[in-house]
Amino acid sequence: MNSAKISTASRILFILCGLALILVLFMPIWRIELDAPQYPEGLRLQIYANRIAGDVDIINGLNHYIGMNTLHTEDFIEFKLLPGIIIFFVALFILAAIIGKRKWLYGVFITFVLFGIIAMVDFWRWEYNYGHNLDPNAAIIVPGMAYQPPLIGFKQLLNFGAYSIPDTGGWIFIGAGLVLLFLVITEWRRAKKNISVSIPKPVIIFIGMWISFSSCNSGPEPIKLGKDQCYGCKMTISDQRFGAEIVTTKSKVYKFDDVHCLLEFKKSGTLEPKEIKAIYFSNFSAPHQLMIAEKSLLLKSDQLRSPMNGNIAAFEHAAALKSAQQSFAGNELSWNELDQ
Repeated sequence: MNSAKISTASRILFILCGLALILVLFMPIWRIELDAPQYPEGLRLQIYANRIAGDVDIINGLNHYIGMNTLHTEDFIEFKLLPGIIIFFVALFILAAIIGKRKWLYGVFITFVLFGIIAMVDFWRWEYNYGHNLDPNAAIIVPGMAYQPPLIGFKQLLNFGAYSIPDTGGWIFIGAGLVLLFLVITEWRRAKKNISVSIPKPVIIFIGMWISFSSCNSGPEPIKLGKDQCYGCKMTISDQRFGAEIVTTKSKVYKFDDVHCLLEFKKSGTLEPKEIKAIYFSNFSAPHQLMIAEKSLLLKSDQLRSPMNGNIAAFEHAAALKSAQQSFAGNELSWNELDQ
């Protein structure tokens, strides 16, 4: 019967889904990435619940030449509505779990799925208008050409490759939907058989991994050599040994090809100190590894010849630093000394 109570395990998962949705307010939900020969580092457009972020100014400048509308957060009513809708679902999930009736579970699931469908239709409509409503007086006109980005997946637009995929917040939405689907199936089977239905171990593992993924902001991102651009000097990162990153409390990642560039950016005041979640340095001995700045051992030597003459290398272990000093004579530093 739909009026019967759902199990305690289902209630707990219901509440966890609701709490995970809170994170969507602070994380990018969707992203569109553009690759082209003239932009080897790529361009990224990120869509949050309340704004557009990423390389918006560069993309707007490019779109001007082909007659596409420029993108501005204030032009989209969705950014005014979406935060409220997310908060509504958070409250609805928790309320339904407290009430604990199957009909509420089924109702929330149907409502959530309908919202997902409406959101994707609205996104497709925006992409269609964005790619088809072109200025007839644009500098570059290709007869019969439209520039609608893909709803999801890849599409070639002139010499740009466009990738449209969910970002962190989007995957949280998808995960919540999958957990709800599992709960609906479980409770429906339980109602049909009138017996307790245990949660299979693989499902528990999946939910645990999803909750772990959802419960924290994004950490550092791997530096893509020859593709990522230094946010400070705007040069393509070509030597990973001296790489560095700043990760903000809103999960935005700033990448640098030299500690010097990171320090100059930090001093510029672009970010308030409270906005910085963590700072990372590449491990000079293992460049693919990123380490917390405060825990890194630093060596300053003019013989290092880093891209922007910061000439600072980071190490995880004292033994690795001592070994490097045999080739690069210099002084040891701590992050606190460097960040004066």
